[in-house]
Amino acid sequence: MIRKTVNNVEEALEGIQDGMTFMLGGFGLSGIPENSISELVNKNVKDLTCISNNAGVDDFGLGLLLKKNQIKKMISSYVGENAEFERQMLSGELDVELTPQGTLAAKCQAAQQGFPAIFTPAGYGTEVAEGKEVRDFDGKMYVLEEAYKADFAFIKAWKGDEAGNLIFKGTARNFNPCMCGAAKVTVVEVEELVKPGELDPNQVHIPGIFVQRIFQGKDYEKRIEQKTVREK
Repeated sequence: MIRKTVNNVEEALEGIQDGMTFMLGGFGLSGIPENSISELVNKNVKDLTCISNNAGVDDFGLGLLLKKNQIKKMISSYVGENAEFERQMLSGELDVELTPQGTLAAKCQAAQQGFPAIFTPAGYGTEVAEGKEVRDFDGKMYVLEEAYKADFAFIKAWKGDEAGNLIFKGTARNFNPCMCGAAKVTVVEVEELVKPGELDPNQVHIPGIFVQRIFQGKDYEKRIEQKTVREK
């Protein structure tokens, strides 16, 4: 049995350098790789390109990297919950490539599956399609979108085994599965790390072939961006 485990987050992030491109799972604050992000902050790596649906909030998630000006470019779909993200984008401090959400997922999946590009109707006739090849398929126009190229993918899963097989839980599944195996190195942090054979094979969402490093995470806050409760 091939074991993908590393001892801690420090070991999991070996090889990280300035100027790299990262994929980071999560949607809002759900399912974000909290331990990996904290270690990136500690390492103080700079000039990063981050591919993620959004950039957390001002004091949590990718917002921590933005606060220290560690991110040079964000490739994402949504800005709304992060005032510093919005400020840096509007001031020109941060290069932002806004991408339709489905296209973001599909470009990650293309990289995961080894496809160099996909055709999608999303964005045709808008600035999203500027400078890109457009083709007609059966009377409908499609935009050529190239697969993402990333150095590391940082993933958060609920359970995983030492071979890298993963199970995600609820909405924390989001972008995490399609980013597994979509970068040169996939690093996974899990809430519960078990021995090979302990996971029900019928419940596994991502097989270990897509994972290079896995470690037991700790101290998860699992924040909620905006908690809304029913009035009593």
